Amino acid sequence: MQTLRTPDDRFAELPDFPYQPHYCELDDDEGGRLRVAWVEDGPAHADPVLMLHGEPTWSYLYRTMIPIVAGAGHRVICPDLVGFGRSDKPSRQEDHTYARHVEWMRALVFDVLDLHRVTLVCQDWGGLIGLRLAAEHPDRFARIVVANTGLPTGDFNMPEIWWQFREAIQNAPNVDVGRFVESGCQRPMSADVRRAYDAPFPADSFCAGPRAMPGLVPTAPDDPAAEANRRAWTVLSASQTPILVAFSDGDPITGGMAPIFQQMPGAAGIDHPTVHGAGHFIQEDAGPELAGHIVRFLG
Repeated sequence: MQTLRTPDDRFAELPDFPYQPHYCELDDDEGGRLRVAWVEDGPAHADPVLMLHGEPTWSYLYRTMIPIVAGAGHRVICPDLVGFGRSDKPSRQEDHTYARHVEWMRALVFDVLDLHRVTLVCQDWGGLIGLRLAAEHPDRFARIVVANTGLPTGDFNMPEIWWQFREAIQNAPNVDVGRFVESGCQRPMSADVRRAYDAPFPADSFCAGPRAMPGLVPTAPDDPAAEANRRAWTVLSASQTPILVAFSDGDPITGGMAPIFQQMPGAAGIDHPTVHGAGHFIQEDAGPELAGHIVRFLG
């Protein structure tokens, strides 16, 4: 597998993101190695809070949440998905598969970091990957926080706005990641923050991941990932693992999933907040508010 690595100087002086990266190497599923990055904060002995980002962001998305959750006494771990952030970037779209992304995160979280009693915090593709891990390794997870995400099986139609996003990012001559993130927010974004989202992608050749991910979302019942996701739904729908549903009021892509998650056994008896005035990227629009809900849930 041919990969690209974003130069370190692209990540210099990012606003409000002082965290030094940690790295490990994982099998790339083709006999090679991939360097995968993560940042962390908080007491090393504390139970871990695993924050998984989605498409086309990276761990920078959680920059306003990390200090709040870590400051409350929790160990916060934020990986960069393969193809994003400081992690290596396979150069071909066909190198990216749903199964590979689940396995790469499984290997990092369990084989390298050996995490137990995990609280999963997931949004967008962070849910498509993280919820699979929670269903397939339930003994490792203590709690789940879902925020503007889902677990598609291809049995129901995706919203029209998602199809528009998929077409736009797959067919754009050059992927302007910062602008795509901004378009998924409801609150103003500074030029410096847009540049931070652009940082992992110095040229369009680095953007195979952002271009590929929408095409990996199951949109038909016979999609290669559909059956594994159905099995995950079966497990999660019977699980007593506590689940906090913290969606925004302004996400046309995943908003319809909130009441479905709230019907899960683990969601019973929990006060599920709605974050007002926030779009799809709830962490960017309202990170401190979301972090506050998570801290109370953990308490």
